[in-house]
Amino acid sequence: MDLCHIPATREKGWYLALMAPNVKGPNYAWLDPSRLYCHPQGLQDCVADLLQPFQGDPIDMVAGIDAMGFILGAAAAAVLQKGFLAIRKAGHLCVQTLAQPYTDYSGREKVMEVRTDAISPGLRILLVDQWVETGGTMRAAIELVERMGGVVAGVAAICIEDSTGGRWIRGRYKCSHCVPPHLQPRFDHHQ
Repeated sequence: MDLCHIPATREKGWYLALMAPNVKGPNYAWLDPSRLYCHPQGLQDCVADLLQPFQGDPIDMVAGIDAMGFILGAAAAAVLQKGFLAIRKAGHLCVQTLAQPYTDYSGREKVMEVRTDAISPGLRILLVDQWVETGGTMRAAIELVERMGGVVAGVAAICIEDSTGGRWIRGRYKCSHCVPPHLQPRFDHHQ
């Protein structure tokens, strides 16, 4: 798809066709959304679709998860006119942090950190990441927000897969994603 082309009819998720399949092997995600971010209307429509379920909800801040969640999270924060908090992989913040270990989608053990002065009790945080595959990364971010007394106002990602972790998140938090129901099985099975 041409990066300047805008379809005549723009149904929810039309921009998913901009994503490229993995050509580098199993150590990488199965789809690469970075091409979607290069398309001005695709990015705008993706962010609008992610935020639509939260219209009218009280949101105090948007938090994006390291690293690709920074793109959608910062864009969502700008649209909502809210501040943006970066939830980082361990070792990147030079201030006091709270840490949370987790297992990522590839089965690797990692640690996530957030600065201790960013979330006050009762602050309502919209958590944004590029993708929720197994749910480990998003669950670690949720635990960090809640350990600091914040409230998870919602979870938004291009796709929240129907995995054990994805179901855990959907069962506990208001969620938004961009994959139309008829395409969800293809995304769950990485087709």
